[in-house]
Amino acid sequence: MPKLTIDGIEIEVDNGLTVLQACEQIGIEIPRFCYHERLTVAGNCRMCLVEMERAPKPVASCAMPVGEGMVITTNSPAVKKMRQGVMELLLINHPLDCPICDQGGECDLQDQAVGYGMDRSRFMENKRSVKNKTFGPLIKAMMTRCIHCTRCVRFSSEIAGVPEMGTTGRGEHMEVGTYIKKALTSELSGNMIDLCPVGALTSNPYAFDTRPWELKKTESVDVMDAVGSAIRVDTKGGEVMRILPRLNEDVNEEWVSDKTRFACDGLKSQRLDSPYVRRNGKLIKTSWNDAFAAISEKIKGIDGSRFASITGDLACAESMTALKDLTASIGSTKIDCRQDGTKLDNRNRAGYVFNTTISGIENSDACLIIGANIRREAPIVNARLRKRYLTGGFEAGMIGEKVDLTFSCENLGSGTDTLCEIADGKHKFAKVLKKAKKPMLILGQGALTRPDGSAVLAMARAIAEKYGMITDDWNGFNVLHTAAARVGGLDLGITCEGGVASIVDECSAGKIDVIYLLGADEIDTNKLGKAFVIYQGHHGDAGAHRADVILPGAAYTEKNATYVNTEGRVQKTQLAVFPVGEAREDWTIIRALSDVLGHKLPYDTLLEVRSRMVEINAVFKSDDQATGGVWGKFGTKGELESSAFVSPILNFHMTDPISRSSETMAQCTEALFDEGKRNIGTNG
Repeated sequence: MPKLTIDGIEIEVDNGLTVLQACEQIGIEIPRFCYHERLTVAGNCRMCLVEMERAPKPVASCAMPVGEGMVITTNSPAVKKMRQGVMELLLINHPLDCPICDQGGECDLQDQAVGYGMDRSRFMENKRSVKNKTFGPLIKAMMTRCIHCTRCVRFSSEIAGVPEMGTTGRGEHMEVGTYIKKALTSELSGNMIDLCPVGALTSNPYAFDTRPWELKKTESVDVMDAVGSAIRVDTKGGEVMRILPRLNEDVNEEWVSDKTRFACDGLKSQRLDSPYVRRNGKLIKTSWNDAFAAISEKIKGIDGSRFASITGDLACAESMTALKDLTASIGSTKIDCRQDGTKLDNRNRAGYVFNTTISGIENSDACLIIGANIRREAPIVNARLRKRYLTGGFEAGMIGEKVDLTFSCENLGSGTDTLCEIADGKHKFAKVLKKAKKPMLILGQGALTRPDGSAVLAMARAIAEKYGMITDDWNGFNVLHTAAARVGGLDLGITCEGGVASIVDECSAGKIDVIYLLGADEIDTNKLGKAFVIYQGHHGDAGAHRADVILPGAAYTEKNATYVNTEGRVQKTQLAVFPVGEAREDWTIIRALSDVLGHKLPYDTLLEVRSRMVEINAVFKSDDQATGGVWGKFGTKGELESSAFVSPILNFHMTDPISRSSETMAQCTEALFDEGKRNIGTNG
């Protein structure tokens, strides 16, 4: 470990660190534009110049490795003059757009100009102008403002794995853009907006809406997929203006998917803001009392076997707990959370969570992917797999569709025939798993929602046990979920014999008189027959169109709620804005309804509901901790179909009521959808 002196302070640092990193360890901030700790070093902005003893010229601290006996000066008059010179050069061609630039107030160039900017320029020639480029519906490009830091270029090629950004020309004529004029296809492209240190890349949907100092910032978690990315919800008045990533090294690092970031405009569209009751075939706006009375008329005195409930993919744990208790109090056991028909059950937690954890991917050396297009289903997990691949010593193979996962992943086959060969040790990839020290597998919903899903689950468990994926200090068996509410629902025991398909079939056969849909929009509502449908949700989606009574609930940004992500991590959203109109938090609606029905639930506060959740499953005691389960038996051996595994997500940008209501996601679908069949992440 080399010792060096920085501004008279002697420190000892790890080998391989740069001077800039060493300075940060002792609290000295070095200005920079091109350097980013998650990207390779470019060293092209020169803002981080420092003096080094016996060096003939200034040193770029971001690109200089530490060495024994170095003496670095970061605060001398000479260093300040160097940085002022660099700033002057950067501002030569930068336009005076600050009053109209969306980056204003959050701009690194503005911040550094305060410390190193001059009050006049010696450059008298005309400023350079660059023709505006089109990067698609998400990113607004004003490339005249670009300072050529190349952060966006490095992100697209290194993190996203979709090298669509690059530079053309040299010197003053250099331009950053796409090589051919087309929309960016990476599902992580919005992160380039955060990386851009100036206003060259800004959010297109957010353009000219507000200023950052006008926003209220609320820390929360994402529910657009099952990853549970840490996010920050920025609001103005009663409106969500934008969603940004929040640092969480264990889950999303500092990235979020484009759907997480840009689908928030769907929170303003097609909202349910008042109760409705269907009369003479039409939904009529009504009061809460009338809506509850209509429900009470249908439910009071009903035989419990003729009542059922289905919870949706965005339902919070609190509302599912309340609905589970209400359903039980009516005398029914027919409640299920598995809208997609996945053959998972709640008997063994290790059999339905991502046991390796997302950060644990970096410790693996081999991965078998079964029936999952991870790039489409969980872009953040896919980025972590790519990160592991880039460090070397990692082999991956997948069974299913031929897709581009942005890292080298061999397609081993399309269906269960290949799975059987691996289980029997006859496939060449079996040798890879056998020699790996920490192998893992990822089982997607494309393999579990089939009729033979339980048999596929059992075979995946057998493969994990056979190839050393289960040891005292390692669990390489992972289930990748696509619904934010799924793990929480399984933890709460929201399952019944036959699942959602059985409930829908009984409705169609006239065996169920009343069905309660808690944000359940992914089922075929045409098969509900003559059943009386109670729909509780926040958007006028499929369930609301079929409903006889609509109870307006709160979206995830409008309530304090609990979700459990795919790795079993219990996370909590925070109320950023109040629900629209007469909408209320979901568990409070069910609690109020229970009183009217004469089945009063035994809790009146959020704390009491969460205590009830802990009674059902002690896992809800933990907070932001990924906890697996004790390894055991799950799945059922049976005959396997020979058909190929197919991802359940055809359109990445529209997977839930919020994103389906988003104008921005509709524009993305139009711009990026591949011949109307498959979205990004597919080769064939």
